[in-house]
Amino acid sequence: MLKEIRSEVEVDAPADRVWGVLVDFQNYGSWNPFIYEVSGELKLGKKIRISLRTPSGKERTYEPVITKVESGRELRWVGKSVLLAGEHVFSLETLKSGPTLFVQREVFKGLLASFFGEDTDKDIAAGFEQMNRALKRKAELKTG
Repeated sequence: MLKEIRSEVEVDAPADRVWGVLVDFQNYGSWNPFIYEVSGELKLGKKIRISLRTPSGKERTYEPVITKVESGRELRWVGKSVLLAGEHVFSLETLKSGPTLFVQREVFKGLLASFFGEDTDKDIAAGFEQMNRALKRKAELKTG
């Protein structure tokens, strides 16, 4: 079973500035309403610790492993349990018109992926939207 939740936003800032905000884990608590804490080293194969709060108030902590770090372009991490794996993907693309397209998605695989209800999917998607808007504000504030 496979399920994907996706959200994107155009950010009026260069990709390297957006990337700088995205990977500045120690400051997530000051701007990010969804993933409010990340600790650990931004390095391929390293385990990090992520604490998040969905718009409905559900709090969770995960310890995924970083599976891809391509500076200015893509960051991925994967969390696994016996019946579920979730791959979180952040990607950045410079658009021809100038802004950066920031895409955030989660791909769930495994038996439990089909047991997430529509309310849970909407809650996660709303969290992505919150984070995307906050990242856009933060990256655009650094303009100039």
